[in-house]
Amino acid sequence: MLLLDPSKKMSFNRCIRDGDLVIVYERHDTMKAVKVCENSVLQNRFGVFKHSDWIGKPFGSKVFSNKGGFVYLLAPTPELWTLVLSHRTQILYIADISFVIMYLEIVPGCLVLESGTGSGSLTTSLARAVAPTGHVYTFDFHEQRAVSAREDFERTGINTLVTVGVRDIQGEGFPDEFFGLADSVFLDLPQPWLAIPSAGKMLKQDGILCSFSPCIEQVQRSCETLRSNFTDIRTFEILLRMYEIREWKMDCSKVDDGCSVASPPCKRRQPSGEGSMGDNPSSPAVMARPSAEARGHTGYLTFARLKCVL
Repeated sequence: MLLLDPSKKMSFNRCIRDGDLVIVYERHDTMKAVKVCENSVLQNRFGVFKHSDWIGKPFGSKVFSNKGGFVYLLAPTPELWTLVLSHRTQILYIADISFVIMYLEIVPGCLVLESGTGSGSLTTSLARAVAPTGHVYTFDFHEQRAVSAREDFERTGINTLVTVGVRDIQGEGFPDEFFGLADSVFLDLPQPWLAIPSAGKMLKQDGILCSFSPCIEQVQRSCETLRSNFTDIRTFEILLRMYEIREWKMDCSKVDDGCSVASPPCKRRQPSGEGSMGDNPSSPAVMARPSAEARGHTGYLTFARLKCVL
């Protein structure tokens, strides 16, 4: 839950309470969102965890089960929420989201329009970026998706920062009430070029638009439309490459011209009594290598700035 303290600043610097949303971290690829209920329990492969044991502990605490297993209770930040939310549509991930927020120049107090709410991954990060005095107005043509998004925003505590509307932006455009008021507009639509003229009318002078499209043909068509009223048109593709950091044993007995040979990583820790430094002299070293699993193409991000009318 994105918590607001009395000064209306987002903060997780308090203890977990009954009714809070927490991210239960089992391992780097296994996390889930859980609502804390005093009389409830969580059961997983590590044992049974009583919610009552969680209440009063700070976010980030390590809690133990009846079997001695443990999990971590993390605050539901937008970064973690993106990893655990229900996928109603394809979502944007952290690399694209951070790039979007930076290039749209979103800061606290901004008014942002979004079309294509989807699963709300980007919307959650937009809400944090505009908090505490800004607002995000997001639209989706699918009514049930909009209802589900509202429920998620209430769970995560950003419902005061986000307004969800049901509207076909491609066919109807943005509501006239936002004419000339938006600092930024984000489009995630199958035919974004249909919504660009309306988006241009909603933007303030020098406002910025971003369109996310999975296909380059969509980018080309959008850029053709943008040229009439926008400038500084740029398209990016964000490719994220992860690295694995592991400890290897460097075999000091095999040295050739000052170069040592690394032995392959051992999955099991060797008993301290086996062997000695004299029998197998080695020293630990931290090694980095690209991950075998890398996320490839997600989409193209096209940015453009509204031309100033003198």
